[in-house]
Amino acid sequence: MNTDNLFKPFSLKSLNIKNRIVMAPMTRSFSPNGVPTADVAAYYRKRAEGEAGLILSEGTVINRVSSSNDGNIPHFYGDAALAGWKNVIDGVHQAGGAMGPQIWHMGIMDNHHSGWLPAEPFEGPSGLNRPGSNNGKTMTESDIGDTIAAFGQAAADAKNLGFDCVEVHGAHGYLIDQFFWDGTNERTDIYGGKTLPERSLFALEVIKEVRKRVGEDFAVIIRLSQWKPADYTNQLATNPQELEAWLNPMADAGVDIFHCSQRRFWEPEFEGSDLNFAGWAKKITGKATITVGSVGLTGEFLAAFAGESSQPSSLDELMRRMDRGDFDLVGVGRPLLADPFWPKKIREDRTDELKGFTKAALGELVLD
Repeated sequence: MNTDNLFKPFSLKSLNIKNRIVMAPMTRSFSPNGVPTADVAAYYRKRAEGEAGLILSEGTVINRVSSSNDGNIPHFYGDAALAGWKNVIDGVHQAGGAMGPQIWHMGIMDNHHSGWLPAEPFEGPSGLNRPGSNNGKTMTESDIGDTIAAFGQAAADAKNLGFDCVEVHGAHGYLIDQFFWDGTNERTDIYGGKTLPERSLFALEVIKEVRKRVGEDFAVIIRLSQWKPADYTNQLATNPQELEAWLNPMADAGVDIFHCSQRRFWEPEFEGSDLNFAGWAKKITGKATITVGSVGLTGEFLAAFAGESSQPSSLDELMRRMDRGDFDLVGVGRPLLADPFWPKKIREDRTDELKGFTKAALGELVLD
Protein backbone atom coordinates (compact mmCIF):
# COMPACT_ATOMS: atom_id res chain seq x y z
CA MET A 1 0.00 0.00 0.00
CA ASN A 2 1.61 3.25 -1.16
CA THR A 3 0.40 6.17 0.94
CA ASP A 4 2.93 8.76 -0.27
CA ASN A 5 0.27 11.18 -1.52
CA LEU A 6 -1.42 11.09 1.87
CA PHE A 7 1.72 12.59 3.39
CA LYS A 8 2.37 15.44 1.00
CA PRO A 9 2.07 18.97 2.46
CA PHE A 10 -0.98 21.06 1.60
CA SER A 11 -1.27 24.86 1.55
CA LEU A 12 -4.25 27.09 0.87
CA LYS A 13 -4.40 30.67 2.12
CA SER A 14 -3.94 30.58 5.92
CA LEU A 15 -3.78 26.79 5.97
CA ASN A 16 -0.37 25.14 5.80
CA ILE A 17 -0.34 21.51 6.90
CA LYS A 18 2.22 18.73 6.88
CA ASN A 19 0.00 16.05 5.34
CA ARG A 20 -3.47 15.42 3.91
CA ILE A 21 -4.99 13.79 7.02
CA VAL A 22 -7.82 15.76 8.60
CA MET A 23 -9.19 14.85 12.01
CA ALA A 24 -12.93 14.96 11.35
CA PRO A 25 -15.22 16.78 13.80
CA MET A 26 -16.60 14.48 16.47
CA THR A 27 -18.75 16.02 19.18
CA ARG A 28 -17.62 14.84 22.59
CA SER A 29 -19.76 16.71 25.21
CA PHE A 30 -16.85 17.07 27.64
CA SER A 31 -17.14 20.85 28.10
CA PRO A 32 -19.23 21.61 31.22
CA ASN A 33 -21.44 24.66 30.69
CA GLY A 34 -19.92 25.00 27.25
CA VAL A 35 -16.34 25.68 28.40
CA PRO A 36 -13.53 23.47 26.99
CA THR A 37 -11.40 22.08 29.82
CA ALA A 38 -7.70 21.28 30.13
CA ASP A 39 -8.62 17.67 29.31
CA VAL A 40 -10.14 18.81 26.01
CA ALA A 41 -6.97 20.77 25.22
CA ALA A 42 -4.83 17.71 26.00
CA TYR A 43 -7.03 15.54 23.76
CA TYR A 44 -6.52 17.79 20.74
CA ARG A 45 -2.83 18.38 21.44
CA LYS A 46 -2.26 14.63 21.48
CA ARG A 47 -3.73 14.34 17.95
CA ALA A 48 -1.31 17.02 16.78
CA GLU A 49 1.54 15.06 18.37
CA GLY A 50 0.26 11.99 16.52
CA GLU A 51 0.73 13.86 13.21
CA ALA A 52 -2.81 14.68 12.12
CA GLY A 53 -2.24 17.33 9.46
CA LEU A 54 -5.35 19.37 10.23
CA ILE A 55 -7.60 19.02 13.26
CA LEU A 56 -11.20 20.13 12.89
CA SER A 57 -12.81 20.55 16.28
CA GLU A 58 -15.97 18.96 17.47
CA GLY A 59 -19.03 21.03 16.71
CA THR A 60 -18.87 24.21 18.81
CA VAL A 61 -21.99 26.35 18.93
CA ILE A 62 -22.46 29.99 18.00
CA ASN A 63 -24.01 32.68 20.19
CA ARG A 64 -27.69 31.80 19.98
CA VAL A 65 -29.54 30.71 23.10
CA SER A 66 -31.01 27.60 21.48
CA SER A 67 -28.06 26.66 19.26
CA SER A 68 -27.35 23.54 21.35
CA ASN A 69 -29.38 20.66 22.79
CA ASP A 70 -26.69 19.59 25.29
CA GLY A 71 -25.24 21.67 28.13
CA ASN A 72 -21.84 19.98 27.79
CA ILE A 73 -21.27 20.81 24.12
CA PRO A 74 -18.64 23.56 23.82
CA HIS A 75 -19.55 27.15 23.00
CA PHE A 76 -17.62 29.38 20.64
CA TYR A 77 -18.65 32.57 22.38
CA GLY A 78 -18.23 34.13 25.82
CA ASP A 79 -14.99 34.92 27.61
CA ALA A 80 -14.65 31.60 29.45
CA ALA A 81 -15.27 29.39 26.42
CA LEU A 82 -13.02 31.42 24.13
CA ALA A 83 -10.26 31.30 26.74
CA GLY A 84 -10.67 27.52 26.75
CA TRP A 85 -10.34 27.43 22.97
CA LYS A 86 -7.24 29.66 23.19
CA ASN A 87 -5.65 26.97 25.36
CA VAL A 88 -6.64 24.35 22.79
CA ILE A 89 -5.15 26.10 19.75
CA ASP A 90 -1.98 27.12 21.61
CA GLY A 91 -1.39 23.48 22.60
CA VAL A 92 -2.00 22.24 19.06
CA HIS A 93 0.44 24.78 17.64
CA GLN A 94 3.07 23.93 20.25
CA ALA A 95 2.81 20.31 19.08
CA GLY A 96 3.31 21.32 15.44
CA GLY A 97 -0.31 20.94 14.36
CA ALA A 98 -2.95 23.07 12.67
CA MET A 99 -6.60 23.42 13.64
CA GLY A 100 -9.91 25.02 12.81
CA PRO A 101 -13.11 25.12 14.86
CA GLN A 102 -16.31 23.76 13.40
CA ILE A 103 -18.86 26.49 14.12
CA TRP A 104 -22.34 25.17 14.52
CA HIS A 105 -26.01 25.85 15.17
CA MET A 106 -27.91 22.62 15.73
CA GLY A 107 -31.29 23.99 14.69
CA ILE A 108 -34.36 22.12 15.83
CA MET A 109 -33.45 18.95 17.69
CA ASP A 110 -35.05 16.19 19.68
CA ASN A 111 -34.87 16.87 23.40
CA HIS A 112 -31.64 15.55 24.91
CA HIS A 113 -31.90 12.27 26.84
CA SER A 114 -30.47 14.01 29.92
CA GLY A 115 -33.48 16.30 30.14
CA TRP A 116 -31.36 19.41 29.59
CA LEU A 117 -33.06 22.07 27.47
CA PRO A 118 -31.95 25.52 26.30
CA ALA A 119 -33.57 28.56 27.87
CA GLU A 120 -35.49 29.28 24.66
CA PRO A 121 -37.21 26.94 22.19
CA PHE A 122 -35.18 25.34 19.43
CA GLU A 123 -35.30 27.40 16.21
CA GLY A 124 -35.27 26.46 12.56
CA PRO A 125 -36.67 27.36 9.17
CA SER A 126 -40.14 25.94 9.78
CA GLY A 127 -40.27 24.53 13.30
CA LEU A 128 -39.49 21.02 11.99
CA ASN A 129 -36.56 18.80 12.91
CA ARG A 130 -37.69 16.20 10.37
CA PRO A 131 -40.76 15.85 8.17
CA GLY A 132 -43.88 15.80 10.30
CA SER A 133 -42.05 16.48 13.59
CA ASN A 134 -42.33 19.93 15.13
CA ASN A 135 -40.13 20.58 18.16
CA GLY A 136 -39.32 24.27 17.93
CA LYS A 137 -40.19 27.66 16.55
CA THR A 138 -40.03 29.10 13.05
CA MET A 139 -37.28 31.69 12.77
CA THR A 140 -38.28 35.25 11.96
CA GLU A 141 -36.20 37.27 9.51
CA SER A 142 -34.75 39.04 12.55
CA ASP A 143 -33.75 35.68 14.05
CA ILE A 144 -32.12 34.75 10.76
CA GLY A 145 -30.19 38.02 10.57
CA ASP A 146 -28.93 37.66 14.13
CA THR A 147 -27.89 34.05 13.45
CA ILE A 148 -25.94 35.04 10.35
CA ALA A 149 -24.16 37.69 12.41
CA ALA A 150 -23.39 35.12 15.12
CA PHE A 151 -21.74 32.82 12.58
CA GLY A 152 -19.66 35.76 11.40
CA GLN A 153 -18.61 36.68 14.92
CA ALA A 154 -17.58 33.11 15.68
CA ALA A 155 -15.44 33.01 12.55
CA ALA A 156 -13.82 36.33 13.45
CA ASP A 157 -13.09 35.03 16.94
CA ALA A 158 -11.51 31.90 15.45
CA LYS A 159 -9.11 34.02 13.43
CA ASN A 160 -8.37 36.30 16.37
CA LEU A 161 -7.58 33.34 18.64
CA GLY A 162 -5.01 32.08 16.15
CA PHE A 163 -6.83 29.19 14.48
CA ASP A 164 -5.64 28.25 11.00
CA CYS A 165 -9.05 28.06 9.32
CA VAL A 166 -12.74 27.78 10.15
CA GLU A 167 -15.37 25.21 9.17
CA VAL A 168 -19.08 26.02 8.92
CA HIS A 169 -21.29 23.03 9.74
CA GLY A 170 -23.87 22.75 6.98
CA ALA A 171 -24.53 19.01 7.12
CA HIS A 172 -26.29 16.18 8.95
CA GLY A 173 -29.69 17.72 9.53
CA TYR A 174 -28.56 20.71 11.60
CA LEU A 175 -29.68 24.31 11.08
CA ILE A 176 -28.09 25.16 7.73
CA ASP A 177 -29.03 21.74 6.41
CA GLN A 178 -32.59 22.22 7.67
CA PHE A 179 -32.81 25.21 5.32
CA PHE A 180 -31.43 23.12 2.42
CA TRP A 181 -33.92 20.28 2.83
CA ASP A 182 -37.48 20.60 1.57
CA GLY A 183 -38.50 18.15 4.31
CA THR A 184 -37.72 20.77 6.98
CA ASN A 185 -37.96 24.05 5.07
CA GLU A 186 -41.54 24.96 4.23
CA ARG A 187 -40.98 28.71 4.19
CA THR A 188 -42.64 30.89 1.58
CA ASP A 189 -40.33 33.89 1.96
CA ILE A 190 -36.89 34.42 0.38
CA TYR A 191 -35.36 31.73 2.62
CA GLY A 192 -37.66 29.01 1.28
CA GLY A 193 -38.55 27.84 -2.19
CA LYS A 194 -39.22 24.80 -4.35
CA THR A 195 -35.63 24.39 -5.53
CA LEU A 196 -32.41 23.65 -3.67
CA PRO A 197 -30.70 26.85 -4.91
CA GLU A 198 -33.60 28.90 -3.53
CA ARG A 199 -33.36 27.15 -0.16
CA SER A 200 -29.61 27.81 -0.11
CA LEU A 201 -29.93 31.56 0.48
CA PHE A 202 -29.42 31.26 4.24
CA ALA A 203 -26.21 29.27 3.73
CA LEU A 204 -24.94 31.76 1.16
CA GLU A 205 -25.54 34.66 3.50
CA VAL A 206 -23.73 32.83 6.32
CA ILE A 207 -20.76 32.15 4.03
CA LYS A 208 -20.62 35.74 2.82
CA GLU A 209 -20.71 37.05 6.38
CA VAL A 210 -18.00 34.64 7.48
CA ARG A 211 -15.84 35.68 4.52
CA LYS A 212 -16.40 39.35 5.26
CA ARG A 213 -15.38 38.90 8.90
CA VAL A 214 -12.22 36.85 8.29
CA GLY A 215 -10.95 38.48 5.09
CA GLU A 216 -9.83 36.91 1.84
CA ASP A 217 -6.66 35.28 3.19
CA PHE A 218 -8.30 32.97 5.77
CA ALA A 219 -9.35 29.47 4.70
CA VAL A 220 -13.10 28.77 4.95
CA ILE A 221 -14.48 25.22 4.85
CA ILE A 222 -18.10 24.10 4.71
CA ARG A 223 -19.21 20.61 5.67
CA LEU A 224 -22.09 19.25 3.61
CA SER A 225 -23.97 15.98 3.38
CA GLN A 226 -26.67 14.60 1.19
CA TRP A 227 -27.88 12.14 3.87
CA LYS A 228 -29.80 13.14 7.00
CA PRO A 229 -30.16 11.28 10.30
CA ALA A 230 -33.87 11.24 9.50
CA ASP A 231 -33.25 9.85 5.99
CA TYR A 232 -30.00 8.05 5.30
CA THR A 233 -30.77 7.70 1.58
CA ASN A 234 -31.68 11.34 0.98
CA GLN A 235 -30.15 13.25 -1.90
CA LEU A 236 -30.52 17.02 -1.93
CA ALA A 237 -28.96 16.98 -5.39
CA THR A 238 -30.04 13.97 -7.44
CA ASN A 239 -27.68 14.50 -10.40
CA PRO A 240 -24.51 16.41 -11.32
CA GLN A 241 -26.47 19.36 -12.71
CA GLU A 242 -28.35 19.85 -9.44
CA LEU A 243 -25.09 19.49 -7.50
CA GLU A 244 -23.52 22.20 -9.66
CA ALA A 245 -26.45 24.54 -9.04
CA TRP A 246 -26.06 23.94 -5.29
CA LEU A 247 -22.27 24.10 -4.85
CA ASN A 248 -21.06 26.74 -7.30
CA PRO A 249 -22.88 29.64 -5.60
CA MET A 250 -21.25 28.61 -2.30
CA ALA A 251 -17.85 28.57 -3.98
CA ASP A 252 -18.55 32.05 -5.36
CA ALA A 253 -19.68 33.24 -1.92
CA GLY A 254 -16.36 32.36 -0.34
CA VAL A 255 -15.95 28.63 0.33
CA ASP A 256 -12.38 27.44 -0.19
CA ILE A 257 -12.81 23.76 0.72
CA PHE A 258 -15.86 21.49 0.54
CA HIS A 259 -15.94 18.83 3.27
CA CYS A 260 -18.14 16.16 1.72
CA SER A 261 -19.64 13.81 4.29
CA GLN A 262 -20.65 10.31 3.29
CA ARG A 263 -21.35 7.27 5.44
CA ARG A 264 -18.97 5.25 3.19
CA PHE A 265 -16.46 7.19 1.10
CA TRP A 266 -16.22 4.48 -1.58
CA GLU A 267 -19.87 4.71 -2.63
CA PRO A 268 -20.52 6.56 -5.90
CA GLU A 269 -22.67 9.67 -5.68
CA PHE A 270 -24.49 9.25 -8.99
CA GLU A 271 -25.04 6.45 -11.49
CA GLY A 272 -22.65 6.26 -14.39
CA SER A 273 -19.48 7.22 -12.51
CA ASP A 274 -17.55 5.90 -9.52
CA LEU A 275 -16.83 9.45 -8.29
CA ASN A 276 -17.89 9.96 -4.69
CA PHE A 277 -19.37 13.16 -3.24
CA ALA A 278 -15.94 14.81 -2.79
CA GLY A 279 -14.90 13.74 -6.28
CA TRP A 280 -17.93 15.35 -7.88
CA ALA A 281 -17.59 18.51 -5.74
CA LYS A 282 -13.99 18.99 -6.88
CA LYS A 283 -14.85 18.28 -10.52
CA ILE A 284 -17.75 20.75 -10.49
CA THR A 285 -16.30 23.63 -8.47
CA GLY A 286 -12.55 23.28 -8.99
CA LYS A 287 -12.20 23.83 -5.24
CA ALA A 288 -10.28 21.62 -2.84
CA THR A 289 -12.33 18.88 -1.20
CA ILE A 290 -12.18 16.62 1.84
CA THR A 291 -13.55 13.09 1.56
CA VAL A 292 -14.80 11.40 4.72
CA GLY A 293 -16.81 8.33 5.66
CA SER A 294 -15.58 5.12 7.29
CA VAL A 295 -11.95 5.69 6.30
CA GLY A 296 -9.67 3.06 7.78
CA LEU A 297 -12.33 0.93 9.46
CA THR A 298 -14.49 -2.03 8.52
CA GLY A 299 -17.77 -0.64 9.88
CA GLU A 300 -19.49 2.71 9.42
CA PHE A 301 -20.05 5.21 12.21
CA LEU A 302 -23.82 4.91 12.63
CA ALA A 303 -23.39 1.26 13.55
CA ALA A 304 -20.74 2.33 16.06
CA PHE A 305 -23.31 4.33 18.00
CA ALA A 306 -25.37 1.15 18.24
CA GLY A 307 -22.41 -0.60 19.83
CA GLU A 308 -20.87 -2.28 16.80
CA SER A 309 -17.08 -2.48 16.90
CA SER A 310 -14.88 -1.90 13.85
CA GLN A 311 -11.46 -3.24 12.89
CA PRO A 312 -8.73 -1.52 10.87
CA SER A 313 -9.21 -1.86 7.11
CA SER A 314 -7.12 -1.36 4.00
CA LEU A 315 -6.55 2.11 2.56
CA ASP A 316 -6.04 0.77 -0.97
CA GLU A 317 -9.35 2.07 -2.35
CA LEU A 318 -8.85 5.42 -0.66
CA MET A 319 -5.40 5.78 -2.18
CA ARG A 320 -6.62 4.70 -5.63
CA ARG A 321 -9.06 7.58 -5.61
CA MET A 322 -6.64 10.05 -4.05
CA ASP A 323 -3.85 9.19 -6.49
CA ARG A 324 -6.35 9.77 -9.30
CA GLY A 325 -6.93 13.29 -7.97
CA ASP A 326 -10.54 12.88 -6.83
CA PHE A 327 -10.00 14.86 -3.61
CA ASP A 328 -7.26 16.73 -1.78
CA LEU A 329 -7.73 15.83 1.87
CA VAL A 330 -8.99 12.83 3.83
CA GLY A 331 -11.20 13.13 6.91
CA VAL A 332 -10.49 10.49 9.55
CA GLY A 333 -12.90 10.17 12.47
CA ARG A 334 -13.16 7.14 14.70
CA PRO A 335 -9.59 5.84 14.12
CA LEU A 336 -8.26 9.14 15.46
CA LEU A 337 -10.76 9.23 18.29
CA ALA A 338 -9.54 5.82 19.44
CA ASP A 339 -5.84 6.24 18.59
CA PRO A 340 -4.12 9.65 18.49
CA PHE A 341 -1.12 8.14 16.72
CA TRP A 342 -3.04 6.67 13.75
CA PRO A 343 -1.39 9.02 11.17
CA LYS A 344 2.12 8.33 12.46
CA LYS A 345 1.51 4.57 12.40
CA ILE A 346 0.23 4.76 8.82
CA ARG A 347 3.22 6.86 7.73
CA GLU A 348 5.65 4.42 9.33
CA ASP A 349 3.82 1.37 7.94
CA ARG A 350 3.07 0.10 11.44
CA THR A 351 -0.34 -1.20 10.43
CA ASP A 352 -0.08 -4.14 12.80
CA GLU A 353 -0.27 -1.62 15.66
CA LEU A 354 -3.49 0.05 14.50
CA LYS A 355 -6.35 -0.07 16.96
CA GLY A 356 -9.94 -0.95 16.21
CA PHE A 357 -12.87 1.11 17.43
CA THR A 358 -15.38 0.29 20.15
CA LYS A 359 -18.32 2.23 21.50
CA ALA A 360 -16.41 2.63 24.78
CA ALA A 361 -14.06 5.07 23.03
CA LEU A 362 -16.99 7.45 22.56
CA GLY A 363 -17.21 7.87 26.32
CA GLU A 364 -13.68 9.07 27.01
CA LEU A 365 -10.97 11.41 25.78
CA VAL A 366 -8.40 8.84 24.71
CA LEU A 367 -4.81 10.07 25.20
CA ASP A 368 -2.70 7.00 24.32
